[in-house]
Amino acid sequence: MSSLFELNLKLGFTHILDLGAYDHLLFIIALVAIYKLSEWKKVAILVTAFTIGHSITLALSAFEIITFKQNLIEILVPITILITAIYNGIIAWQDKSLGQSKMGFNYSIAAFFGLIHGMAFSNQLKASLFPGEEGTLFKQLLGFNIGIELGQLLIVLGILIISFIAFNLLKINQRWWIMILSLIVVIFAGELLIGLL
Repeated sequence: MSSLFELNLKLGFTHILDLGAYDHLLFIIALVAIYKLSEWKKVAILVTAFTIGHSITLALSAFEIITFKQNLIEILVPITILITAIYNGIIAWQDKSLGQSKMGFNYSIAAFFGLIHGMAFSNQLKASLFPGEEGTLFKQLLGFNIGIELGQLLIVLGILIISFIAFNLLKINQRWWIMILSLIVVIFAGELLIGLL
């Protein structure tokens, strides 16, 4: 592995886990809040859909195929978090099967929102890019993206384990857990959005 690859791998990993920039962390929490540990396969597909979305726009932006207004993206990110958390609350309130249904819709939304988050990720990547020979940009992009994925998987695993403890050991009702978790995410995402307006 090249040192640039390793540097960007670490950068992507620390970026997704940075508590000072917790918008993407909030989104991952909202994305998997309605699932149990036993539904890990569905969660893996859901996170993969998000990954595909953000990988596309991250690459297109890094190679300067697309450009966008950063202010708009910064506003759209907390909006995606709010929509996801509110959707979870509605699902928990109305749908008896919770994470069992509407999976095609959930995957589509995760991929679409991933496109927006990829544009946000690209700013962090661009700030760290080093010019060099042909293929250097690809190595940096690959390292950054893999770092993000490793961080996401760690977050997802943590959420599923906490949910397992809440449901099985603490005997917390799943619907109430989802609604409380979603409300917490809404509060933080709302705060982020208000700060940007």
